[in-house]
Amino acid sequence: MLRVADTDKPCLHLVYEMWDSMIEKVKTAIYRHEGLEDDEYSSFWSVVYDILIDRWTKNCTPLHCLAHSLNPKYYSIEWLSENPKRISPHRDHEISMERSKCLDRYFEDESELKAVKCEFASFSGGRFPSPDALTDRWDLLPLIWWQYHGSAFPILQSLAFKLLGQPCSSSCAERNWSTYKFIHSLKRNKMAPARAEDLVYVHSNLRLLSRRNEEYVNTSTKMWDIAGDSWNESDIHGGAGILENAALTLDEPELEAMVIGNANTSVTTSESEVRSEAIDVDVDDDASI
Repeated sequence: MLRVADTDKPCLHLVYEMWDSMIEKVKTAIYRHEGLEDDEYSSFWSVVYDILIDRWTKNCTPLHCLAHSLNPKYYSIEWLSENPKRISPHRDHEISMERSKCLDRYFEDESELKAVKCEFASFSGGRFPSPDALTDRWDLLPLIWWQYHGSAFPILQSLAFKLLGQPCSSSCAERNWSTYKFIHSLKRNKMAPARAEDLVYVHSNLRLLSRRNEEYVNTSTKMWDIAGDSWNESDIHGGAGILENAALTLDEPELEAMVIGNANTSVTTSESEVRSEAIDVDVDDDASI
């Protein structure tokens, strides 16, 4: 599941179903190994199930449920008949509740919210102007289906284009790991984990704070943390060019002496000041990178 999700392909609308199916497959494998029937109790499965549910509860968001609800495949007879336990998204209580939360936050205008609810009722009920839309729910890719048959639901179509074309990626976590590797390297490996985590926190938030400066968008080193020397000036986004004069290293003797254990109080004070300034950075800034 991690391999499928961590790609550049649109898969946000597949996460909920993948996770649900994965839990069932794990249960089947454990019960087969223990030689148990489906209605029998397994202490090992009980522990594994709690772990999986806790992780899913931590990672699941209303967007997963909304994207799942907008996938036409999950309303088709072919998909529902594959497993007798399956039900369409509009009949699932958990999905419906999370979908409502997402729509209520996304559409602030009451009239627009009412219109999108009516559109979703027609979409989930299979009331399409074209009879081919019913059969194409299973045959066509979700995004293609909305492009071809979604004109009857203009608000939902616009929302589906955004969600069904959205990939899932671990780039946010990988960016954090890259920062940690930049700070805790083979040459600088005497730091305690707590100190390294503090420096990662400070470094990441200083990068976000730097985006508020005028130099970030107007000087020769604009967008340095996004572009680097892999972009050129002819890039469609107007890249930063080659940063020949950039010295993005922490291998400084003075800094080395301060961070490897004999840290003086001035460093702690500086970190506290940066933390107090960086704490104002909104999480959405990081999500927009």
